[in-house]
Amino acid sequence: MALRQIRLFGDEILRKKSREVEVVDEKIIQILNDMVDTMYNAENGGGLAAPQVGLLKRLVVIDMGQGLMKLVNPKIIKQEGSQEVIEGCLSNPNIFGKLLRPAKVTVRALNEKGKEITLTGTGELAKCFCHEIDHLEGILFTDFVTEYI
Repeated sequence: MALRQIRLFGDEILRKKSREVEVVDEKIIQILNDMVDTMYNAENGGGLAAPQVGLLKRLVVIDMGQGLMKLVNPKIIKQEGSQEVIEGCLSNPNIFGKLLRPAKVTVRALNEKGKEITLTGTGELAKCFCHEIDHLEGILFTDFVTEYI
């Protein structure tokens, strides 16, 4: 496994849409594992999307304290409610802002074994699902900030 360089705000790859992963093979598993190492090595890293390490693939890793999640082709299939949150981003160090996110989010994805899974998160996990999946669409949290703090 290896640490990958985190792309920073202003890098054009962060604004591009990621492509679907066709097959969950050893290469994809290696990328996911590298992303996990990179996320755990970063300060305040609760999630990381592939574009943040320079790859336009629909891959996300998350660990918000409920256990590590490796998601391939994640898609939000349901959202409920609203919550005001404070967000930051590994690609935008030392920038934090308030914004609105759904209070509850359900995501469908493949796991690292290529099996379809459905996950539901509330609160911080819902926020993280939205934040990381937005990265796959070339969207940054700063697009939605109502107030910088």
